[in-house]
Amino acid sequence: MTWSGGTFGSTGQCVLAPNADIMTLDGTNTWVLRDPDSSRSVVVDPGPSIDAHLDAIDVAAGDVAVVLLTHHHADHSEAAREYAERHGCGVRALDPAYRLGSEGLGEGDVVAVGGLEVHVVATPGHTSDSLSFVVPQDRAVLTGDTVLGRGTTVVAHPDGQLGAYLSSLERLHALCGEQGITTVWPGHGPVIDDALGALDFYLAHRQQRLDQVRQALRDLHAVEREGGTFPHETLPRAIVEIVYADVDPVLWGAAELSVRAQLAYLTEG
Repeated sequence: MTWSGGTFGSTGQCVLAPNADIMTLDGTNTWVLRDPDSSRSVVVDPGPSIDAHLDAIDVAAGDVAVVLLTHHHADHSEAAREYAERHGCGVRALDPAYRLGSEGLGEGDVVAVGGLEVHVVATPGHTSDSLSFVVPQDRAVLTGDTVLGRGTTVVAHPDGQLGAYLSSLERLHALCGEQGITTVWPGHGPVIDDALGALDFYLAHRQQRLDQVRQALRDLHAVEREGGTFPHETLPRAIVEIVYADVDPVLWGAAELSVRAQLAYLTEG
């Protein structure tokens, strides 16, 4: 499926950054949010510092009131400060290191601009500072890298934690059910029109991976009992080679971060 961004609902426009690669899929989705009766906008995740991309955001955004960040990873945050400085506005983020101005951003905050409301939900797990943004007007949730438009995300251990991530998925699932949120506007990949279905898939996938890691550990211990060597120092990579055998090896580095998060979760549990 080819994804190029576009306009969604009454408030959302996605400007796709030209930074496609194996980790960013088609590129970073920069979201411009604006009430249809207002000239002022909110820009979420300006993305990489590429002049042509920032110019494209300008065309969509017009008068920018504030820049918001879903999390600190550079493919989302790199251009935040310079883009905000273009418009004389602030950058609001959970992590103080990525803010411009005095206002932070966190659970329960409501960012109101010209008739638009953006409700902030803490969704740690992919990273410790991951946030999601609910736009009630369009029954949509911007998930950053917590839920992607295609495939599944990485739990970026040690900053990312699997227990927190599972709790965030469950919280988003409950929110979507309670508030009638139907659409996911992700940080990468296409828009998802079945929010609850996507979250069901993500939760089932994580459980499946945990079961596979448990089985891989049992198999490796069985080899040790039969006189083989248990890969203590290289255990995460050994598990990747078993559990992610059907995944492109180019992605094994990212998969190893998730495996480390899974092992930490199983140890803590």
